[in-house]
Amino acid sequence: MIGGWQTAATMIQNPAPAEPTPFERLGGEPAVRALVDRFYDLMDLETAFAGIRALHPSELSGSRDKLHWFLCGWLGGPNHYIERFGHPMLRARHLPFAIGIAERDQWLGCMVQAMDEQGVEAGLATRLAESFFGTADWMRNQGG
Repeated sequence: MIGGWQTAATMIQNPAPAEPTPFERLGGEPAVRALVDRFYDLMDLETAFAGIRALHPSELSGSRDKLHWFLCGWLGGPNHYIERFGHPMLRARHLPFAIGIAERDQWLGCMVQAMDEQGVEAGLATRLAESFFGTADWMRNQGG
């Protein structure tokens, strides 16, 4: 665990080094980028995700890049985010935003839908959703 968050690779991967990382199982950087792009496309398209969309800037290219860079490392691939910005400090970076249960659940719903639409293998999607939930719940800074 690093500063309160665990990587998906740490939470999911068996200790055996021969096992592929979640990053590899997803299909590497192109698949992570496609997942992130679908996530933000859904956030723009679906009214069910309007609450979390409102927490983002009007132009999403920076958000897309940052989530892509973060997820690459979190999933066990290259540490693009850390190389650019240092430790993610996720909770500190999210403190300026009011994040409660509704926002957590919208974020998770959007990501689960994106994983489904991107054809992420069911077992991997389930394990990732569990890992995402732990991280998203830790981002909450508002009550119910």
